[in-house]
Amino acid sequence: MLVPHYDNPGTLASVVDGALAQVPDVIVVDDGSAPPGRAAAEAVADRADVVLLSPNQGKGAACMAGFRRAQERGFTHAVQVDADGQHDLADLPLFVDAARSQPTALVCGVPIFDASAPKGRVIGRKISVFWVDVEVGRGVVGDPLYGFRVYPVDAAVSSGCRALRMGFDTDIAVRMVWKGAPTLNLPTKVSYFARAEGGVTHFRVVRDNVALFVLHSGLFLRSLLWRLRR
Repeated sequence: MLVPHYDNPGTLASVVDGALAQVPDVIVVDDGSAPPGRAAAEAVADRADVVLLSPNQGKGAACMAGFRRAQERGFTHAVQVDADGQHDLADLPLFVDAARSQPTALVCGVPIFDASAPKGRVIGRKISVFWVDVEVGRGVVGDPLYGFRVYPVDAAVSSGCRALRMGFDTDIAVRMVWKGAPTLNLPTKVSYFARAEGGVTHFRVVRDNVALFVLHSGLFLRSLLWRLRR
């Protein structure tokens, strides 16, 4: 399992422990966290393979480093979950079974939102779903922003993904589809935690929405070429 980590000191250990209850190997990639986050990553090094990056390069850089580490260790697939504890690890067997049933597929989690979900996040995801439907086809990627996935490692590394920060989950999914990867979409619960519960968000409304707009502008133009070549 791959856990990209950036400044989630209150939740990382529980995510690693929850993963290890179901899978034998966890790779944590710490993306230049501040001292508390870096200490949390170092604290789980006795039970996880910890990769330390410095300085902060973005979630995409962390995930790509994790995929390369998984390749080096001979893994064919990597389950990605975020370090913030939002993903429901009880559904992990469903994701693993889906990957086993179709090994070449990108298995994408589709969040089932509850009352804790910020309205801005829900609306933002609907906008991203619209654009990705345009870029790869309706319903191909159920949720382009959700980070609970199973990646075929070789396909992920060779995807040509360029977005190394907030747009990573979207960019790599679109590019893998363009390169012929099938997709499987699995509904799964998502929980949002208050700061007092250890919840941390790194989403910045203006900055990251502008970045996603720029990303989709480029992907849309490239999607026109992709459709012509099909």
